[in-house]
Parts: sequence; C-alpha cells; structure tokens
Amino acid sequence: VQLQASGGGLVQAGGSLRLSCVASGSMFSSNVWGWYRQAPGKQRELVADITSGMTTNYADFVKGRFTISRDDAKNTVYLQMNSLEPEDTAVYYCNAKTRLRVGNPLFSWGQGTEVTVSS
Repeated sequence: VQLQASGGGLVQAGGSLRLSCVASGSMFSSNVWGWYRQAPGKQRELVADITSGMTTNYADFVKGRFTISRDDAKNTVYLQMNSLEPEDTAVYYCNAKTRLRVGNPLFSWGQGTEVTVSS
C-alpha cells in the first residue's frame, strides 16, 4: 500500500488547511485510518483516527479544531484543520491502524505533508 498525503503549506496562526491522503490498494474501506504528526525533534503522535463506521477519535490537543473524515469511494482520508497554532507545525502522515485510539500503524509511512504555522 502506498500513502500519498497532500495539502500542507505555510499558514498564519488562526488559519485553516485541509489535508488529504490517498491510499492505493483495495483494503481501504475495511480499515481504521489515522492522521499522525511529527514535529522537529519529537516523536510521531496520533492526531485523529476514524473507523469504517465513521466513529472518530481526537487527541486532546486538537479537539474542537480538527475534523477527520473519509471517502471510501476515493480511498481518501481527510483532515480539516482550523484555528491552527504554531504548535501544530509538523509533518503530517496518514496510515491505517489496527484499532481506534490505541492501534498500531499497519503500513510503511509515506512522505507526509509539511504544515508550518507562523505566529
């Protein structure tokens, strides 16, 4: 499976971005999908994930600001990011997961998409 994330960029604090991630392969619809991020010098962390039944989970640091969604017909998972803060600066990745919230990533990581939020 190949993962192609896009939509990142440079935005001012308070702004918005919408990230997209397209996955190759035929197993998209049956998997939990998540967005992760890795800031410079920090470990990768889970931002949000979503089940095939549209149940969602968010890290506390993005609750109320980010929304995860998916379109199984397009093998695509999205992350709408509003009210961005400089602390959101990171490379964002998507991956399938074994379980909501605590599951492990399933596939090799793609290149991710870089988000930079200026103050």
